[in-house]
Amino acid sequence: MASHALASGALAVNPLDASSLIAAFGAIGIGVVLFAETGLLVGFFLPGDSLLFTAGLLCVPGATRGPQLELYQVLPSALAGALLGAQTGYVIGRRGGRTLLRRSKRRSLQEGVERAEVLLARYGHGKAIVLARFIPIVRTVLNPLCGVMDVPVRSFTLWQVVGGTVWVVGVVMAGYLLGSSVPSIDRYLLPIIGLVVVVSVIPIVLEVFRARRARRRDGDA
Repeated sequence: MASHALASGALAVNPLDASSLIAAFGAIGIGVVLFAETGLLVGFFLPGDSLLFTAGLLCVPGATRGPQLELYQVLPSALAGALLGAQTGYVIGRRGGRTLLRRSKRRSLQEGVERAEVLLARYGHGKAIVLARFIPIVRTVLNPLCGVMDVPVRSFTLWQVVGGTVWVVGVVMAGYLLGSSVPSIDRYLLPIIGLVVVVSVIPIVLEVFRARRARRRDGDA
């Protein structure tokens, strides 16, 4: 009976829903999801931003009716997943990432590669690696792309640790501070998570508009 309940619970997990993932797997699951999102191309669809923000909210005692988490568990797990994932993605890129990226038929991944290349060309390695942490899909493809482009391992490691730490701690603590300051935050949980998703997509939309304007200028020229 217990195994049947566990199996049915696993089937009920929605990988696109941060609350569902946390309820099913807890703090350890946060690390696993971030590892997949930042290190494996198949994890590009996972909700990294909303997952971290929701985890921060759930660390506030009594703030929501969801599972209670602890900062001392969430932060190390999330940091480990995000940092190890990025380094794994880089190694994958060094060992044949270009082939993997070309074989992918996902249009969103191909667009992510284009945006990542623009980011690297415009801002240089360090700034691009840090900024990519805050852009969904781009943070998935930029790590193997850095491996493909032979970004020096020391430089990549330094900046991915800086970017990953700022991203994880910043988003988790934003959720925690909001949950601490707004009574009965669970009433607004879904709209807040929706807002986090929208905000995280804004850089993608802006980059698409910039790319289109650049193409139009090139066409006119």
